[in-house]
Amino acid sequence: MGQVESIKGSKINIIPDILSLVEKPSQYLGTEYNHIKKDLQGIKLQLALAFPDLYEIGTSHFGLTILYHILNQNPVVSAERVFAPGLDYEKHLRKYGLELCTLESQRTLHSFDIIGFSLLYELNFTNVLTMLDIAGIPLKACQRNHDFPIIIAGGPCTCNPEPMADFFDAMVVGDGEIVIQELVQQWILWKEADQDKDELLKLWSGIRGVYIPSFYQPIYHLDHQSQIIQTPVDRAILPDLSHDYFPLNPIVAFGKPIHDRLRLELARGCTRGCRFCQAGMLYRPVRERTPAILLEQAAAGIAATGYNDISLLSLSTGDYTCLSPFLENLMSWCQPRNIAVSFPSLRVGSLTPGLMQLIKKVRKTGFTLAPEAGSQRLRDVINKGINEDEIIKNVTDAFQLGWRTLKLYFMIGLPTETQDDIQAIIELVKKLRIQNKRGQINVSVATFIPKAHTPFQWEAQLPLHDAKNILQNLKQQLKLSRIRFKWQDPEVSQLEGLFARGDRRLSHALITAFQNGCRLDGWSDHFKPDIWQAALEQNKIDLKVYNQSRDQARPQPWDHINVGVSREFLLKEYARSLKAEHTSDCRTGDCHQCGVCDFDQIKPQIKSEMPPDLKNKTRTTLKQNPHKLEISFSKTGPAKFFGHLEMVNIFIRAFQRARIQLKFSQGFHPLPRISFSDTLPIGMESLAEKVYVSVLGTQSPAKIKDLLNPQLPQGLTILKACLYFKTRKKSGLMINTYKIKLPEEIVLDLSKLNQQNPCMIIHKTKKAITKINLYDFLIHWEPVAKNELILKIKVIQGRTIRPGKILKQVFHFDNLLISRTQIIKEACSIN
Repeated sequence: MGQVESIKGSKINIIPDILSLVEKPSQYLGTEYNHIKKDLQGIKLQLALAFPDLYEIGTSHFGLTILYHILNQNPVVSAERVFAPGLDYEKHLRKYGLELCTLESQRTLHSFDIIGFSLLYELNFTNVLTMLDIAGIPLKACQRNHDFPIIIAGGPCTCNPEPMADFFDAMVVGDGEIVIQELVQQWILWKEADQDKDELLKLWSGIRGVYIPSFYQPIYHLDHQSQIIQTPVDRAILPDLSHDYFPLNPIVAFGKPIHDRLRLELARGCTRGCRFCQAGMLYRPVRERTPAILLEQAAAGIAATGYNDISLLSLSTGDYTCLSPFLENLMSWCQPRNIAVSFPSLRVGSLTPGLMQLIKKVRKTGFTLAPEAGSQRLRDVINKGINEDEIIKNVTDAFQLGWRTLKLYFMIGLPTETQDDIQAIIELVKKLRIQNKRGQINVSVATFIPKAHTPFQWEAQLPLHDAKNILQNLKQQLKLSRIRFKWQDPEVSQLEGLFARGDRRLSHALITAFQNGCRLDGWSDHFKPDIWQAALEQNKIDLKVYNQSRDQARPQPWDHINVGVSREFLLKEYARSLKAEHTSDCRTGDCHQCGVCDFDQIKPQIKSEMPPDLKNKTRTTLKQNPHKLEISFSKTGPAKFFGHLEMVNIFIRAFQRARIQLKFSQGFHPLPRISFSDTLPIGMESLAEKVYVSVLGTQSPAKIKDLLNPQLPQGLTILKACLYFKTRKKSGLMINTYKIKLPEEIVLDLSKLNQQNPCMIIHKTKKAITKINLYDFLIHWEPVAKNELILKIKVIQGRTIRPGKILKQVFHFDNLLISRTQIIKEACSIN
């Protein structure tokens, strides 16, 4: 990692000097358990997997996890991760002239051969530009010569690639598992042949699912329509969910990612046929994993990660064919290990009391039900396939079985919507509230966005003014006890709709918005509608024109992308929606000729029953022999950036991976019994930390030390483990001893430490702000070497003063200087 001159003339290095200045510094470390850092000797291709959102979102994305796993299985390929920086981190990178780096090796993006972006959400587009810009890479593909990496993209947003086409050399449409391997093979052959970039793109264009934007030129019409007339790009479809593609040892993220649990993909694809749902069209056909493979993946994944939660992933998890017997087997394995199972959003009607009883065996995980519309007429229009009785029954069953909170999801602005349909949302929520006297209902509402490749792709999006009025009405009407109302900002929805059905002309507005400060647009506290509006006006983009209804006879910007679902099928479904006619699920009914399946390689794969030999096979009885341990450990190097809650999770999962059984509390939400003796501020190192934990089983403390150390990230080391017996507290004074190592150019004037003169330090707690005398706590200081000194500080009734506070208030260190100072807690003693 390169270094640059600071304002004071000293050298600044990104890891030790900047991370202490930012929020959640651990997300930039890259030292998570199961991360892969390869020796580059023998590596032919270095690829950076770039996720254009914050770490807690990106580490929760299953697709990124799969690609990381597949690429790093190849011995001549190295794949590393990089996420969009937080605003504070970006500020420091730009201030000190540092480029964005990958996590695993801390190498700049500029040094990689390929950078692959995941495009999941239209409001992430400015983040792509941010990452390229901080990496010193020109934004547009036409501006990049052979000295720059090849920039590619994949993800659901590539089903209409045009708004982002100018920024990428290649884009992948569809399932990426096979395509990414073909891209890699072609790149290695191309590199060995020493050909120019155009030859590589020609090779890639022959791979199914690969779109080369520079080979396609748009045509713009006077009525603002645009089209591309070239050979269609067929979506790549993975015929079956092979066991080989599943990451058995996924990275265990630091911090609190959105999905902080093991994820099992039960199935891919959904043929329920909801007419607003883009994913339901893009991921056809339905391909289910066998229960036997899923149980193996669950056991292997828990062993490799230490998670105590499993999430069952699918577009329609409740439709997994043998869900009940599979879940029964899974819970029989999970229950004695205190591992909970959760579902994503469930289709109303698929959540049975039997499933709820199984799930609650460990703890009650959350439920989200999505009626989408309040009235039966509108639910029939969108082909939701549920009725009000099913909604009421699911909610009532959940509350009766002990759940206290449920989430309901609705949309406004759906095609043919009337005021009666809006009122039906209010009436349905009120009815559910009256019938369930104790439970809380969280109501979430978003504005419908017409998406490409759906039956509603030609529909208009609800105007901003109308959306705001409807949301305000809902907010007022649902201002009731036990009802919590949340909504997506309709201005965000308008922008999402613009890019969902936009064309290449939007790239200019995107660059303008980025240059004027737009970042992290999907986060409500960062979204800047005024800047976006100005950017659109400056580039003569009329949002109303893009979001109005479309002529079904005219070409659309995405027509050259063939996702498999035919235009004829979409038109037929649109006509049926106007008649509120139901289209059945082809898994259980007739084929509706949507166009995706060839019934040879590409066809539905349904796993109809649980293999008999798995019945009861996973049941086990665990020994119950609790005892408490006192564990001494050091926290140095990158580990100094872990916060307290991160430390709790790191240790719990280390115990789980080491197969040391933890004792859990009883009650509604069982938790491991673990506590720390001290909570160090982020950025401080220590050689004298302690954690107390209750465990089951018969392992000796010495054995536990040997088992735990390999499971801990860099910088955390178990020094000693012993049995803990609670005794009467020792009398005496607790003293922490710290060693301070200052930057080379700093010389402290220790005469400022003078016990004769009181030195008042501001002490903040959650309850009050007080002033305390430094010398009530600081009892000894002395220099021990050049730029090093020892401080001894008392702990009085749990209160103490940290060395950083002394450096700041007595010696007037700024935050950067404190971050460059090494503070080590060397000992904790009782005198």
